[in-house]
Amino acid sequence: MALSLDKKLTAGAMPADAPLDMPVQDLSSWQGSPAAVGNGRDVTLARIFVFVTSAALTAFGTWKMYEVINPVNVTALQVLFAGFFALTFAWISFSCASAILGFWVLLRGKTVRPPLADMSDIGRTALLMPVYNEDPARVFTALCRMGHALRRQGAGAHFDIFVLSDTRKENIAEAELEAFAWLRRQLAPEVKVHYRRREHNHHRKAGNIADFVRRWGAAYDHMIILDADSDMSHAALITLARAMAADPQAGIIQSLPLLQNRWTPFARMTQFAGRVYGPLIAAGLSAWHGRDGNYWGHNAIIRTRAFADSAGLPELDGRKPFGGHVLSHDFVEAALMRRAGYAVYMLPQLAGSYEETPPCLIDLAVRDRRWAQGNLQHIKIVGAKGLHWVSRVHLVQGIMSYLASPVWLLLLLAGLVLATVARHATPNYFPESFSLFPSWPVFDPELAFRLFAITFTVLYLPKLLALLLALRDRELRRGCGGAVGLFKSVAAESVVSMMLSPMMMLIQSRVVAEVLLGRDSGWHAQNRDDQAMPLSDCARVHSLHVVAGLCFAVLSFHISAVAFLWLLPIAGALMLSPLVSWATGLPELGRRMWDWNLFRIPEEAPRGAVDLTYVELAPEPMLEAAE
Repeated sequence: MALSLDKKLTAGAMPADAPLDMPVQDLSSWQGSPAAVGNGRDVTLARIFVFVTSAALTAFGTWKMYEVINPVNVTALQVLFAGFFALTFAWISFSCASAILGFWVLLRGKTVRPPLADMSDIGRTALLMPVYNEDPARVFTALCRMGHALRRQGAGAHFDIFVLSDTRKENIAEAELEAFAWLRRQLAPEVKVHYRRREHNHHRKAGNIADFVRRWGAAYDHMIILDADSDMSHAALITLARAMAADPQAGIIQSLPLLQNRWTPFARMTQFAGRVYGPLIAAGLSAWHGRDGNYWGHNAIIRTRAFADSAGLPELDGRKPFGGHVLSHDFVEAALMRRAGYAVYMLPQLAGSYEETPPCLIDLAVRDRRWAQGNLQHIKIVGAKGLHWVSRVHLVQGIMSYLASPVWLLLLLAGLVLATVARHATPNYFPESFSLFPSWPVFDPELAFRLFAITFTVLYLPKLLALLLALRDRELRRGCGGAVGLFKSVAAESVVSMMLSPMMMLIQSRVVAEVLLGRDSGWHAQNRDDQAMPLSDCARVHSLHVVAGLCFAVLSFHISAVAFLWLLPIAGALMLSPLVSWATGLPELGRRMWDWNLFRIPEEAPRGAVDLTYVELAPEPMLEAAE
């Protein structure tokens, strides 16, 4: 499709070419092994703790589950049930172990503190904003805020802003051009602003960035990748550039983006969870990742030449969804840069890095469809030659983040079938092996409750540890509504998350099935606006979830009253899914939560504001929207 561009508005929109070769990497061959990047003894001990603790918790939980079912003759169905349980419990155990590590790190104040170069030595950094059919007003206002902040700090000469458009809709493209001209006037002459719209959006976001590197990358020492909903303070931007300049071995330095700017209950709950639980989780990940870390695709700084030399993505063999270009490119780019000997690490304590969250569960599911396909595609990449073993763990974690839901569903189904068979089958009191006494099938409710308590502890311990840290942090405690507000918000978040989890289990299970059946996700712009979805639409989207909840309830009640009570939280949440999904997407209800002292976070403005605006990122009074 030929794209029309206003020549007057785009005159001089891009700087002179500064080409940089970016060879496509071979995943099937690699000479040597990844070079050491300076991980110390603490990182080794952290890895031992996380993996040993995860294995021990999984073994203990599986053993307790075996005691509960107390089989006389082990059947294939029982083995299958135990296998699904072990996988599910291993997943939550690994998260729990990492959170315990993060709690210890934060308690001791042992977070990453990299050396920082002088401002005069940070070189040139390109701020890259890839966009695809996004709202230009939102994108360019955020860039204006960042540019003004850098200019006030006298750092404008070190940062150039690039809007890299893959927009297909002509009306949005025209608005982008007008916004570009406006932004250029606002930031000139201290901060240079550039705009480029591709004629063909080859390889989507990864191809968009690769096109920049190949055409203009040689002019910049580093690039900070932004997303359309990214917002970063001048302190965060400058600190990333100073840290990269001071560490010649660093290839990628990732910040921890906190969530902002949404009012729906779903979004406010997610923002609260990210603000209170996020630093704990990030500290744990950073501790055992060390300098063999991961990259989340945005709000991170990348060494441009290192990226060009080592992160050119190949086309994968086969048809979509597993073949073709790499969708979730960030994990793979981090793995390839680490393979080439560059360090990849996170600065979890760096403040001033933000992004937005989908406003409701249905919008999250739409985004998850694309992410799921990208992460499952990594099944073809995890065995690539030469990758560091920790990079392979990152890829496996991405895969399991979506396979965990169907495994949980299969666990529930296997448990129901097992209970149904036990309910109707004639017990075998005399197994083939010699025994003086009959073998009575026994279900011990006390052991079952112990297993539930163990599972509950492993699942909710990270939240408890994060709550303890939040209570110790005076600023965070006050910003979350005091100790009472924290307790109320953590309790409410736990209950609402418990109700949303069965829906996400079925949504992600369906997504995984679609990917395995060969259905491509396509590429759609994400909804970034608070807009309540009609209850009728929620009822239509969640109709199958209601049916599934009724089936779970009827089948479990047929088995026994005890089984019905055990499954009631899951079945009840599914039967109520249209109402829960609709209510958690209401902006008005989210605003009332401010009055109820629920899900507050320190950075947000008073309740009366139209949008959440973070004080650190608040723009100076906007000049006219268009001159």
